[in-house]
Amino acid sequence: MVLPMSRATRVAGRLMPEISLLRRGRKSAARGGDDAEVEVSVPANFVCPISLEMMRDPVTAPTGITYDRESVEGWLARGHDTCPVTGRPVRLADLVPNHATRRMIQDWCVANRARGVERVPTPRVPVGEDDAEEVVAGVSAAARRGDAAACGAAAATARALGRESERNRRCLAGAGAAHALSSAFGLLAGEEPVVEGAVAGALGEILAALTVFFPLDEECRSCIASPPSLKSLASLLSHGGELAARVSAAVVLRELASSGDRHALEAIARAHGMCDALVGLVTSPVSSQATKAALVTAYYLVSSGDRAAARFAELGVVPAAVELLVDADKGTSEKALAVLDAALCADAGVESARAHALTVPVLVKKMFRVSDMATDFAVSALWRLCRAGAGAAPCRAEALRVGAFQKLLLLLQVGCAGVTKERASELLKMLNGSRGSVECIETVDFKGLKRPF
Repeated sequence: MVLPMSRATRVAGRLMPEISLLRRGRKSAARGGDDAEVEVSVPANFVCPISLEMMRDPVTAPTGITYDRESVEGWLARGHDTCPVTGRPVRLADLVPNHATRRMIQDWCVANRARGVERVPTPRVPVGEDDAEEVVAGVSAAARRGDAAACGAAAATARALGRESERNRRCLAGAGAAHALSSAFGLLAGEEPVVEGAVAGALGEILAALTVFFPLDEECRSCIASPPSLKSLASLLSHGGELAARVSAAVVLRELASSGDRHALEAIARAHGMCDALVGLVTSPVSSQATKAALVTAYYLVSSGDRAAARFAELGVVPAAVELLVDADKGTSEKALAVLDAALCADAGVESARAHALTVPVLVKKMFRVSDMATDFAVSALWRLCRAGAGAAPCRAEALRVGAFQKLLLLLQVGCAGVTKERASELLKMLNGSRGSVECIETVDFKGLKRPF
């Protein structure tokens, strides 16, 4: 709602004096004493009318109202084109840095440093349209010349500027940064994958810069999903010289796989060495981010068809996912369970899972205390293992032994819906016939089984 000028001023006048910074500071040893709460009132003219917090980078609109840059730029980015206080038209280009107010805020912070107030750093000058176009042109020109070092340096500059602020990121994106970086990667990748030297370093910088400008459009995805580019991505994933390059390659692949672009997904599946590289990141993790990105990409590939599921199963994704699940965090558990469930759609995946001693115990363990998504995938995977087949009986016996029956009962009591409810009910019927001959070894988790919900 846009307030008239006079009313907005009155509202701001009532609110701003009430705004304060609360800081906890420890009294000095000379004075003695415990922790004390010190309240510091922020002058009203230092407070942004939008966020009602102290401004860090004040800018003034043509209407004469001063805002914090992040707040007012966010306001304009959400589709507004007027001053929040006065309702008069305002454009992004009309905002002018208010250096006088910023220096007053910094001086006030320094004066109140003893009371726990931190000094506001001097903000960097945001990137202008001309500067953004120059940086993007530098990336393209260096790639066309085949100058890997210069191209890598220009890509690093684009990445650093884009990460400074959302304003910079939007400005560089508007200048075509993602297109330039994608094209540069394709040009430098060539026909033969390069995993060391200046070219490999430049490819790593380009991929790192690309992650700042997600999501990628169809043209960008087409460049990265070309056969030469995918060969270089697979090489970087497998034995890239730097850890950062491997992480960036995994993140870019995740973006391609999760974009819904069927052509890109099929190209990834066909790329030589790509599936091996992804399984390698799960089997021998190099970083949490790379592992999670590899799992997401693997999930989309495995889910794309039985042939891909069989290929990943042959490469050992099932035991890799099971062993990863033993002590994985929530995010990793969800993704590993998704890959495991998808891989069990293939006969090779089921055979591999039944041959691993930890598969059933891990699935039963992850059925609770992770998330609803993890519960869905764990129940589905266990259902696939316990269905009819030569190896189903031992899986059912193991599931009963580690307490699956009680957990499934509890799950239905707590409440689940859709496919998960159907498969949990089917699992209970499968397990019920063997209950008398198997002793459950895990009871501590089910103290609340008969508890009313």
